[in-house]
Amino acid sequence: MTEEDDSPGEHIGATEHGDDLGSLDDELVRLYNDGETIEGLAKRYALSYHKVRTTLLTAGVTLRPPKIQLPPTPPGLVNAYLAGRSIRQLADIHGMSYNQTRRILLAEGVTLRPRGRQ
Repeated sequence: MTEEDDSPGEHIGATEHGDDLGSLDDELVRLYNDGETIEGLAKRYALSYHKVRTTLLTAGVTLRPPKIQLPPTPPGLVNAYLAGRSIRQLADIHGMSYNQTRRILLAEGVTLRPRGRQ
């Protein structure tokens, strides 16, 4: 997965219903609410996963829980991340893998910092 610089409302290529940015956002919301996955929408509209996820969150959509069963969120994990701890540090502290810690933070609705920044 690459982190592209696409902000909400920006997309690559035309949509199935014209090239209106607002209608693309509305279409993404409608299709996601009808059961489409973020991955499916990203592929369908030639967008990054990050772009689709950000658009849905900006539109106020509550994302479905991940299909991978995650352990309960350790107490203080989210607050420690928001206070500046890295995902790697939190994984070590709580005895989890980096990816599992990252998935828990995302499931909790945390907006992750860009890599290499505190």
